Amino acid sequence: MTWLITGGAGYIGAHVVRALDEAGESAVVLDDLSTGAEGRLPASATLVQGTTLDRPLLDKVFADHAITGVIHTAAKKQVGESVSVPLRYYHDNIEGLRVLLAATVAAGVDSFVLSSSAAVYGMPDVDLVTESTPCAPMNPYGETKLAGEWLVRATGRAHGLRTACLRYFNVAGAAVPELADTGVFNIVPMVFERLTDGVPPQIFGDDYPTEDGTCVRDYIHVVDLAEAHAAAARALTAATPGEDITVNIGSGHGVSVRELIDLINDVTGKHIDPVVLPRRPGDPARVVASTARAAEALDWRARLTPRDMVTSAWEGWPGR
Repeated sequence: MTWLITGGAGYIGAHVVRALDEAGESAVVLDDLSTGAEGRLPASATLVQGTTLDRPLLDKVFADHAITGVIHTAAKKQVGESVSVPLRYYHDNIEGLRVLLAATVAAGVDSFVLSSSAAVYGMPDVDLVTESTPCAPMNPYGETKLAGEWLVRATGRAHGLRTACLRYFNVAGAAVPELADTGVFNIVPMVFERLTDGVPPQIFGDDYPTEDGTCVRDYIHVVDLAEAHAAAARALTAATPGEDITVNIGSGHGVSVRELIDLINDVTGKHIDPVVLPRRPGDPARVVASTARAAEALDWRARLTPRDMVTSAWEGWPGR
């Protein structure tokens, strides 16, 4: 098959392209390079510069490259920014998806994978988050991911599109240093930045009802995440028209913020004790994925450990 990977020159998208390449699948990447980089792509991938909002370009890409499936990773994804500029997030994430789906249906393509997010759940008060846990997103970013899932499934039912919605939990790590995440938006690079600046990492609240009082989260290595996309692509080839597979993509294991910072200190050799600050509004005590459905539907499980994740991320960190 030939897969169109939107956002395929970005941090996660480039890992997905790499996983498909290793699986012997062809990849055509559509990316505006606003946050992506052509140098992330293997020689086997074809790059088309542009956005999912450009319907004539999409029609040309589908026709010129005989696309047989789509993996949509392109989206705006910063929670705080989404609160400040919700119109931009709804335009890019929802309208961009609508245009892409319309072009997909018009081209007769029958497989579509959506990058979704655990942000659709909001603040779940459960030990393990299953796909049946009620969705109550707390910000425009999470809202666009949930609305995007609705749009994908509705299109699948109406047009016989086989679909998969992958709800990512906390992603970090790198397959190789050249593919590392250099943006400082998630906890691992945020701690890296503070350690390389010689200042203490920050813990927001240590009085939660968890073993050490700090928030517990599910961290997934980006290599495992990319392999989940390849597994979803395989699963869709055997799905029936209109079928949807919505699954959590996490490790199924919780790591507290303090445990993660201790691990980062150990891997980096920096050993700067964190400073504890007041809780941030809206931080749930524990968010850990149930991965049973992913194992059943995709025959996929996370393989790599938090130490693998931190070590590989540090090897690609520009300030080390």
